Amino acid sequence: MSDRLTQLNQLSADEAEQEFLKCCGSKRWAKILAVARPFADASELFSKADDLWWSLNETDWLEAFGAHPKIGEKKAATAQSAQAAAWSAQEQSGVANASADTINQFAQRNREYDVKFGFVFIVCATGKSSEEMLAIINERMSNDPQTELRIAAEEQNRITRLRLEKLLNQ
Repeated sequence: MSDRLTQLNQLSADEAEQEFLKCCGSKRWAKILAVARPFADASELFSKADDLWWSLNETDWLEAFGAHPKIGEKKAATAQSAQAAAWSAQEQSGVANASADTINQFAQRNREYDVKFGFVFIVCATGKSSEEMLAIINERMSNDPQTELRIAAEEQNRITRLRLEKLLNQ
């Protein structure tokens, strides 16, 4: 077991919940995961986090989505920790050098996406260029709301896994 996982296992439930909220903005997910400790190893943590995510309801998913800034923006709709904000900026680094035109296109597509689906566009942006992310949002605009909710939940789950890995490697 890693030293960091040992530390996470030893935190109070409230402290562990705050650590897990850095990885996923669903309070219910973070609270239940904190109660599920101790974890024997990272695989058990990842498995429990994944199973828990898929047991949540749409309200919990939407809460997690709201903890993300829109692609091309820096501030999330809901408050997020400094660590989560830093991770978001790192994950969206593919947009950092985007042209003004691309940033404007993102702003327009983000507005259209929000009107159509009612939540922020979620994509696991790590390693993706601004052009790739713009193509993804353009493609996903043709989805029906239920399909898009499921895709967004899958993307959120990918982001959560990456952030759990970062949490363990701090």
